[in-house]
Amino acid sequence: MADNFIITIARGYGSGGRTIGLKLSERLGAEFYDKDLIRLASDESGINEALFGQSDEKTKSSVFGKTGVYKGGVISPDKKAFTSEENLFNYQAMVIKKLAESGKPCIIVGRCADFVLGCRENVARVFVYADEENCVKNVADVKGITDRKEALKKIAAIDKERAAYYKAHTGREWIDARNYDLSLNSGVLGFDKCVDIIIDYINSRKN
Repeated sequence: MADNFIITIARGYGSGGRTIGLKLSERLGAEFYDKDLIRLASDESGINEALFGQSDEKTKSSVFGKTGVYKGGVISPDKKAFTSEENLFNYQAMVIKKLAESGKPCIIVGRCADFVLGCRENVARVFVYADEENCVKNVADVKGITDRKEALKKIAAIDKERAAYYKAHTGREWIDARNYDLSLNSGVLGFDKCVDIIIDYINSRKN
């Protein structure tokens, strides 16, 4: 893998995938992108940032079927579907591709980046998950949700949204390990060990 490596991180809610991404960014000196992609896509398209936020990693399943699978390109401003959910994704995908082509190493969280970047040789695709108890603990620590039932409800709802979003835009199952180079259980390994494993994997690809 070249020095302009890109790490994409898909993650279950409460698994700490974002935290792992931030730690990787610090260890590797690479840029980190999460919700920043919304602002960048808004700047790229001229579409109000709030519209991107409303459909961020969620989808209306009744709107999408096979026609929603990302094929590249964007819908032009003169078309009725310019501000559709599909085109909002198209512009985020455009931003992700531009980041990949910039020659700078980076970490990209979510937004189907693993699919958007296809089979590029400098991309490491990671999925982070954790058991129920660790997800509940992490949600309490980060979001302050201390009621177990409330935490479990939120975890289930957001994971369902992410799975539907991934399916709509890729035609694939979000939790299918075949979509990724590494699938890591952060509940067993811990965040720092996950970071070590990902870095070791990148270094092995460089050789």
